[in-house]
Amino acid sequence: KSIDSEGQLIEFGGVTVLIGPNGAGKSNFISFFRMINEMTENNLTGYIGGNGRASSFLYFDPVTTMSLRAEIIFSNEEENIKNSYRFGLSYEIGNTFGFNNEEIAYKKDDLPEERTVLQTVGFRESLLNQYKRAVGRERVIYDLLKNFSVYQFHNTSGTAGFRRSCNISGASTLLGDGSNLASILYAMANNSATSKYYKRIVSRINAIFPQFDDFVLEPLGKEGVAQFQTELKWKEKGRGQIFAPYQLSDGSLRFMALTTLLLQPPHWLPRVIVIDEPELGLHPTAISDLAGMVKSAGRHAQVILATQSPRLVDEFEPNQIVVVEYVDRNKRSEFKKQDKDKLAEWLDRYTLSDLWDMNILGGKP
Repeated sequence: KSIDSEGQLIEFGGVTVLIGPNGAGKSNFISFFRMINEMTENNLTGYIGGNGRASSFLYFDPVTTMSLRAEIIFSNEEENIKNSYRFGLSYEIGNTFGFNNEEIAYKKDDLPEERTVLQTVGFRESLLNQYKRAVGRERVIYDLLKNFSVYQFHNTSGTAGFRRSCNISGASTLLGDGSNLASILYAMANNSATSKYYKRIVSRINAIFPQFDDFVLEPLGKEGVAQFQTELKWKEKGRGQIFAPYQLSDGSLRFMALTTLLLQPPHWLPRVIVIDEPELGLHPTAISDLAGMVKSAGRHAQVILATQSPRLVDEFEPNQIVVVEYVDRNKRSEFKKQDKDKLAEWLDRYTLSDLWDMNILGGKP
């Protein structure tokens, strides 16, 4: 799309906050992680077909750009090891993609890089998936990519997954739209090893939503049915009255999903968590609380936020902020990590959001 990788390395720490105007390239960046998710599931063709076909993933059109490529580097600085995954996709007749390159690489210290070529021509799906039960570097890369998770909790309509029942069984990872939120909470609450995390989640929700007492997570199916269903019922503090999930405000529902995502047991967390506009519909106090939970999760996983919220930006350090701008002269989106030392004099007098508003950081329309 608009992200030209030539000479541009985008680095991520424990927490990275992307800011910038509409159309700068934040959504393009998030869609890259979604595409990686689908590639690990051998569903690249289906994902491309359901999102405007291959031409919508190329810069301008297939005449201007015939292919795309990317490299993801996983660094272990303590052991001076770098594992890399590289791939290239070419436009093909039928408005789809075929791989023109897929490889992994391993480098330790100053030794020569070791490359393993998975494919060089023709296949329309990644070959990494075939290594998901193997032993070796291919499996390591597959597991790392498989643990990229993108979350967007914007849809809180009456038909949203949050508000419907879901299967209790098979709850291992919170889905990107939060549609299995009730089953994740049910699994956490009914396991002695994880129940303390459930209690912490309930306590945090209560601090922002005072009338909330606890969830009422019960199987909806009859005894003997193989797969029970449950839904996000809850009770009011002091009254004990039980309410259905459609009796939650949009902001409360989003905050419940975010709290569950970020405060779940550390070993349940995806390795990389990407959240698109988490501040949507939240009270300012809840935004401050959200930042604290992001920092907590950032000790166990890498968290990437895309936000338009000045209030949220002020909760983080300058070196956690990446400004995204579309630079017309280069015809590309550029990602600029902020330097705390260079901003020191400004920060003596202003907040980060002030500097953003004054366009000192960039990232304004």
